[in-house]
Amino acid sequence: MVQKYQSPVRVYKHGFELIMAAYERRFPTCHLIPMFVGSDIMSEFLSEDGAVHVVERRCKLDVDAPRLLKKIAGVDYVYFIQKNSLNRRERTLQIEAYNETFASRIVIHECCCYTVHPDNEDWTCFEQSASLDIKSFFGFESTVEKIAMKQYTSNIKKGKEIIEYYLKQMEEEGITQLPRWTPAPKQPQECQTSTSTHSVSPALNIPTITLNDGHSGRDGPPTSSSPPEALSSTPDDKLDADYIKRYLGDLTPLQESCLIRLRQWLQETHKGKIPKDEHILRFLRARDFNIEKSREILCQSLTWRKQHQVDYLLNTWNPPQVLHDYYAGGWHHHDKDGRPLYVLRLGQMDTKGLVRALGEESLLRHVLSINEEGLRRCEENTNIFGRPISAWTCLVDLEGLNMRHLWRPGVKALLRIIEVVEANYPETLGRLLILRAPRVFPVLWTLVSPFIDENTRKKFLIYAGNDYQGPGGLIDYIDQEIIPDFLGGECLCEVSEGGLVPKALYRTPEELESEDIRLWTETIYQSASVFKGAPHEIFIQIVDASSVITWDFDVCKGDIIFNIYHSKRAPQVPKRDTLGAHGITSPVCNNVQLIDKAWQLGRDYSMVESPLNCKEGESVQGSHVTRWPGFYILQWKFHNMPACATSSLPRVDDVLASLQVSSHKCKVMYYTEIIGSDDFRGSMTSLESSHSGFSQLSAATTTSSQSHSSSMVSREPLPLSDSVLPSFTHPQDLKSNPDGLLRLSPSFWGQHFSTLYTLRPPVFLRWPPSWRLPFIREAVGTAAIEPEASDST
Repeated sequence: MVQKYQSPVRVYKHGFELIMAAYERRFPTCHLIPMFVGSDIMSEFLSEDGAVHVVERRCKLDVDAPRLLKKIAGVDYVYFIQKNSLNRRERTLQIEAYNETFASRIVIHECCCYTVHPDNEDWTCFEQSASLDIKSFFGFESTVEKIAMKQYTSNIKKGKEIIEYYLKQMEEEGITQLPRWTPAPKQPQECQTSTSTHSVSPALNIPTITLNDGHSGRDGPPTSSSPPEALSSTPDDKLDADYIKRYLGDLTPLQESCLIRLRQWLQETHKGKIPKDEHILRFLRARDFNIEKSREILCQSLTWRKQHQVDYLLNTWNPPQVLHDYYAGGWHHHDKDGRPLYVLRLGQMDTKGLVRALGEESLLRHVLSINEEGLRRCEENTNIFGRPISAWTCLVDLEGLNMRHLWRPGVKALLRIIEVVEANYPETLGRLLILRAPRVFPVLWTLVSPFIDENTRKKFLIYAGNDYQGPGGLIDYIDQEIIPDFLGGECLCEVSEGGLVPKALYRTPEELESEDIRLWTETIYQSASVFKGAPHEIFIQIVDASSVITWDFDVCKGDIIFNIYHSKRAPQVPKRDTLGAHGITSPVCNNVQLIDKAWQLGRDYSMVESPLNCKEGESVQGSHVTRWPGFYILQWKFHNMPACATSSLPRVDDVLASLQVSSHKCKVMYYTEIIGSDDFRGSMTSLESSHSGFSQLSAATTTSSQSHSSSMVSREPLPLSDSVLPSFTHPQDLKSNPDGLLRLSPSFWGQHFSTLYTLRPPVFLRWPPSWRLPFIREAVGTAAIEPEASDST
């Protein structure tokens, strides 16, 4: 398995030339790096003007490995080849290193770059990435991998100390600043190439680095670097080391790497809104920073949030009066660590009455709104206390708990709530204080504990009777002045006292079933399964040409191919098969095939869009303007992994990828909508497919310009009311194009046009002729668009 590492952006509050001079002092060897024995220059190139300087070195390392392993390998030292490319004019340094020893058994590759800070030219940014692939090593592959990762991470931590040491040494010598490179007078310089040791150049001429010497700097503000072309990411896509420490906490280098890599994967597959970094980090912690496992549960959670519109819960959920009167829970200040404190008087709450009066779905929705509020309060407290706060503390008072609370439907509802919260809000519970636990509590704990994650159970502190009042009790976690009054404190707690729900408020199961508050059915999305050889297909009948078909789907599992076909013949809809002896249909495992096997492509039906390959985790949105009436078939097809073109045998990567898709099964969640030609009225200038994100757990919005649709139409501009004009205030809401079109972001589209048009973004609009042609200025202030000044023309 290939191990990868990606660093955040490290910022030094020193000039580029000074940092280069500090690096120079570590060569040909450095006493601060015991494993770095020495280095020899193999080749060197210097441009005529002295701006470009390339040095290639052979570095000798004494790896700290067991003596037996060295004896088996037959080597005492390990050699690496390192190539440094310095561009003094651009003030950049690119470093590439790879192992020479055991190159046929182990492949180590590292890339580093130093650049000038994009916002402060007197600061320097650093990034590095590395990969380790152990093909074979005398049966000690696992041991070698652990040794390599351990030494690599330890040297990454040493990097900052080494640089600071030499910077301090230079300061003692009176060197605090070095001039920038300027073109020398026209004096030709000879380029040199040698295989022997060269004389040392001036201090800032040969900045160097070794493979195992990671470099970091955390003395800068949260910002992004401007890397060379070798790194494809843009500065906005990167994380700064100081930002990580301030808002996410102290992470090890490998943990930082996992966060950055998972974040990059989300940016590539969900080109739009992605979760905030602290939310991604919660899922990584829940799976011990296993990227694959974290990615799986995070994608499932994001799909769940989209399907059930959880992102809008705080704005749309209005708790019934019964919850206000009888739900004994609420937020109450914060604990000593700054975590939001939630108080739940479970012993005083009539769980049976609440379930009978409201139903399981309303209780679940209320608990989800509490968790959403908890996420908001954590972010707020992070800003207030100046340190990362990603979880909250829950105080549960069990006084009054009895056998009534063990009512079977009530326990069932509790277990379901725990299951949903565990799956979608991992690592949000910092501490759970259970007070005044009665004798019946062990029975409830036996029923509930198997459904709680082991890491979460470790955060439980249980106190029986009045034990919480003594040493090691409540006072150790909550300040005395905010201990609730019902626990002997002096702080008035506004949490409801609960009590029995009047039976007059009870409703029958039929009433609860018919009430329009069910979370799981309140969704516009449908789910389907796609199997190898059994695609899922839906058909849409179009009566009027120039209608618009829109789609929005997520690939929950596996890779699929999306196709759109047109047919004049009506496909036959097969009858749904029932599952089990009770005849229960399963909407989650729905699979429908409409294209008859006897149909021939080109005769009975035709393809109207190019096939779109979609990978697991991607969110795809798009539109198609129909040309002919008839039946349009949307198809999600299983994507077979292609074999290597130069060999009849499949590649190892292809085999491993195919094994990850259990039983050749994929899952999609989709929504489609048709806009008739009368409703459409040519309001859009262009419609295109795009990959986009969806979660409101996002700090910023970006949109994809990638198009997968060939459907283009030029028509009248969309009439925008004057009340919409002042809303063009954010630069990310509007982007101009060379053809005079304006591109609206999904956030702006959803805010102003979702009630008028149900098309999914992105959508291009042509500015109405009746309006003054606007101009877009640089985002100095808040406005992104201003009307032109009126003139005679």
